[in-house]
Amino acid sequence: MEQGALGKVYTDGETIIRQGEVGDRMFVVQEGKARVTREVDGRAVHIATLKAGDIFGEMAIFEKAPRSATVTAEGSVTVLSIDKAGFLRRVHEDPSLAYRILQQLSRRIRDANEEIARHKLSS
Repeated sequence: MEQGALGKVYTDGETIIRQGEVGDRMFVVQEGKARVTREVDGRAVHIATLKAGDIFGEMAIFEKAPRSATVTAEGSVTVLSIDKAGFLRRVHEDPSLAYRILQQLSRRIRDANEEIARHKLSS
């Protein structure tokens, strides 16, 4: 990992956050891609691929719970990290930031609900 102009640069395969660790910040993908996986029954299950503009780790801003997934660099990826104080300051300066985060969270919930429904239909 090296410090980039916009944030930290992670190299291919490097772990950005790890499932089970307690976090205190969220992240924004500035450039590149990252892979989100969740360990289930000892296997890494692919959850999503993140691209520039996507956020992750935001639950750490709202609650002190262990990370729910691992995020790993796919190729070179530049990631900006934001702690709770920085997040609150930026939301105060630009309230539309909170709206954009809520949009992404809403999309994730909708996707998760659709996945649950598919699994129930196939059971």
